[in-house]
Amino acid sequence: MRKPQTLGELKASGYKSRSVKDEMRANLIRKLKNREKLFPGIIGYEETVIPKIVNAILAKHNIILLGTRGQAKSRIIRQLTELLDEEIPIIAGSEINDDPFNPISAYGKRQVELYGDDTKIDWIDRNSRYVEKLATPDVTIADIIGDVDPIKAAKGGHILSDELTMHFGLLPRANRGIFAINELPDLAGKIQVGLFNIMQEGDIQIKGYPIRLPLDVMLVFSANPEDYTARGKIITPLKDRIGAEIQTHYPKTLKIGVEITKQEAWINRDFDGTRLEIPEFVLEVIEQIAFEARDDQRIDKRSGVSQRFPITVLETAVSNAERRTLLTNEKEIVPRIADIYAAIPAMTGKMELEYEGELIGSTKLAKDLIKRACAVIFEGFFLGIDFSPVVRWFDEGNKIVLNEMASSEECLELLSKIPELIDTVSLPLEIERHETAKLVSACEFALEGLYAQNKISRNEEGGYEAITKAKRDRRGMIYKDFTDIEGYS
Repeated sequence: MRKPQTLGELKASGYKSRSVKDEMRANLIRKLKNREKLFPGIIGYEETVIPKIVNAILAKHNIILLGTRGQAKSRIIRQLTELLDEEIPIIAGSEINDDPFNPISAYGKRQVELYGDDTKIDWIDRNSRYVEKLATPDVTIADIIGDVDPIKAAKGGHILSDELTMHFGLLPRANRGIFAINELPDLAGKIQVGLFNIMQEGDIQIKGYPIRLPLDVMLVFSANPEDYTARGKIITPLKDRIGAEIQTHYPKTLKIGVEITKQEAWINRDFDGTRLEIPEFVLEVIEQIAFEARDDQRIDKRSGVSQRFPITVLETAVSNAERRTLLTNEKEIVPRIADIYAAIPAMTGKMELEYEGELIGSTKLAKDLIKRACAVIFEGFFLGIDFSPVVRWFDEGNKIVLNEMASSEECLELLSKIPELIDTVSLPLEIERHETAKLVSACEFALEGLYAQNKISRNEEGGYEAITKAKRDRRGMIYKDFTDIEGYS
């Protein structure tokens, strides 16, 4: 169907203008009635965050999302565009998406005065109606509101105070759409005042020239709750104009965290004929590391531990397993615990350390987190399973070294020397004897779990042996178990 191209055709079509908040409310109501999924890809917020966002939109409120990094705030904000109409008409050439029925800029008003029903109409899609700005201390009023453009004045023969000489900033350009500001507390106070004025009164000043622009815009902000409350950098009048303050959060359960990480991690790659299979215990250990980090007093809770932490760790662990497969010419990629240790560089940069953490160092702290995570997940998979024959074998002076680049066949040959290990592991995990790569990964996981319980020891080269008396006397003190023996972690 041909869309109206002039104001007259638009009138004849029966099109009715509505505010952006009315538009979002109506489209949301339609989605709710049709039981359509809201915010696809957002996991774990179905009973917490999303209902609050729905309430805010139904109430036609501006929104601020409060949460530490990696809590999908930006993704949620960007998906709000799905509540906009697919297309809306604007006056052709308008910088601020003038409504053909109710223009607010000098340009839009002049077009209607000059051409009447012959005024040209353009159509813009929903994505063009979304404007986002990361707040930084150097953002100026000109960036957000606008500035005088001397070139426009010279070309058009206008005086500088004429509105036609104005270069509009991001906020006016978001008219009839959504304007998002990330990290709102970092915005200078005078810019926040400018936001409040245009929200409340619809008037702005550009270089001292007053302009009235009753903008139609949905405002959405994001902020870290520590910045929002402790630093107090959001001005009170602006806070008062934000209708809904919604707290985001990290995954509440390990299962939800694993689901998010699997969805977001880049693991569906072209492996050139090889097949990737990630054991469930590997996924859970990686996710548990993030849970342990968020609870660790040596890591700054104000910064948080982003969900990007387990995502990048999984991607790196898979890459290390892929590298091993390329070197050994195996046909199946199965990550091991050793691959998680190889992913430590993906962890250290994502943790802001407190003083005690700085003393230990990020690498040793990451190893400790892996150890603690393995202890938790090991209990979940092997609760009540007797590993005493395995521990006794190590106590008799035996050792085993599992090189992270060794093939599955080589590793299984070594592991088969440990009494009852393979049978003890394969039964609860339901692994067949011919599934070599999975069996090796499972056995290494079991050995790591015994190490995490301080029943055996582990060195930097992936070697496992009997634990010394000094360490055995400190069984359970996982937090400080770092450097008792040279070369051991």
